[in-house]
Amino acid sequence: MDQLSVMENEVPIEEPPGTWHPPHPWEDVPPAQWHDWRWQMSHRLDTVEQLAQVINLTPAEVAGLSAPDHFRVQVTPYFASLMDPDDPSCPIRQQIIPTDRELVPYDAEMSDSLNEDAHSPVPGLVHRYPDRVLMLVTTQCASYCRFCTRSRIVGDPHARFGRRDYDAQIDYIAHTPQVRDVLISGGDPLTLAPRILEDLLRRLRAIPHVEIIRIGSRVPVFLPQRITPEFVGMLQQFHPLWMNIHFNHPKEITPEVSAALTLLANAGIPLGSQTVLLAGVNDCPNVIKDLVHKLVRNRVRPYYMYQCDLVHGAGHFRTPVAVGLNIVEALRGHTSGYAVPTYVIDAPGGGGKIPIMPNYVLSQSLDRVVLRNYEGFISAYTQSDTYARHDPHTCRSCQQHLMNSGEAGQEGVLGLLNGHQLAIAPEGFERTHQRLTRVDWAPVKADLIGPAPELAALMINDYV
Repeated sequence: MDQLSVMENEVPIEEPPGTWHPPHPWEDVPPAQWHDWRWQMSHRLDTVEQLAQVINLTPAEVAGLSAPDHFRVQVTPYFASLMDPDDPSCPIRQQIIPTDRELVPYDAEMSDSLNEDAHSPVPGLVHRYPDRVLMLVTTQCASYCRFCTRSRIVGDPHARFGRRDYDAQIDYIAHTPQVRDVLISGGDPLTLAPRILEDLLRRLRAIPHVEIIRIGSRVPVFLPQRITPEFVGMLQQFHPLWMNIHFNHPKEITPEVSAALTLLANAGIPLGSQTVLLAGVNDCPNVIKDLVHKLVRNRVRPYYMYQCDLVHGAGHFRTPVAVGLNIVEALRGHTSGYAVPTYVIDAPGGGGKIPIMPNYVLSQSLDRVVLRNYEGFISAYTQSDTYARHDPHTCRSCQQHLMNSGEAGQEGVLGLLNGHQLAIAPEGFERTHQRLTRVDWAPVKADLIGPAPELAALMINDYV
């Protein structure tokens, strides 16, 4: 009998036997129902009345829940049971219960802060980076984060991606050979009907140039009951398959979540974690350290720690960038290297993920690099004086990559370093620096002189 079959037949041991029951106010729900992901999904909480049975709502929370057109609220009973009923600052509670602060706009907010729509060649597909695409397959989630990057589309019960969208997405990928990596997200793809997700995975795996498939999900956190042996057995047909899971606080890693992560990891699915830095939730170095330690114990590699995106309703979650840098300082050297996530800002306007880190290189010359470590110890590293410079113009691998990469116009700084271009100029740079010659003055002077000859003289002088 294989391992998954053994796990499928295992029954959790209760100590003492027969005493476990779902938490308040679900005491009368049979344990078999409580552990059924379908029951959890069909009994999500979304109204003031329902949530008031679980937590003591504050006036600010009632205002947020009662506001017209607020971003969707739906919380699985399991995740709701993790909230502290008497503490409005509970890190679980803050992530899923709106308050009146969510209704306050701020100057920097954007509806599509990552400019994904501008990089979408077909509906639901974002092609921002040369060799990978983001495939949005649903607008639905198991529960809804109040700081959701895609709140402009996520959670709308009337907005759907369907077969026609999937066909267009997969056709684009099949006809774009530089795409080697597909990230399936949404919404949450693990909320799809299993047969639909399986069909999408099978169709993607049939494309020869798609090397890896990734799934981005928060279902293992919101709904660990969904991660069953049968479901994991379906996923492991499509290796190499990776999964990034969204964790924000160590309180989220419960025994149920650990069991779900064990199923996924034992099936050979590499697991990563993505965390959003949130004021009042996890903006403490010790909270993040506890989180990453619990993650690595569960075979989850901390991957990214994101600066909160500039989305409507998330203003009160934003922190200064210095807070994130302080957290990195508290991790680097103070814990295992593989437990330190990369701190990134997903640049507004579609600039992509930009890593932010403390300055460890203090200075450098042709001979030495001056470095400092996490303790403040400063040392000089002697540079090589015999290095035969790598030349990308004569390197076969570099030339082959240049022909096959499909990165024309997207090499960025690497293109400067490799000598493929001399400069990267901002939009309008050449026009801004055009200067009129003396023969151009007459028509300009004729246009300007009239209502304000003094201004015309000043402007003409600027061209000298």
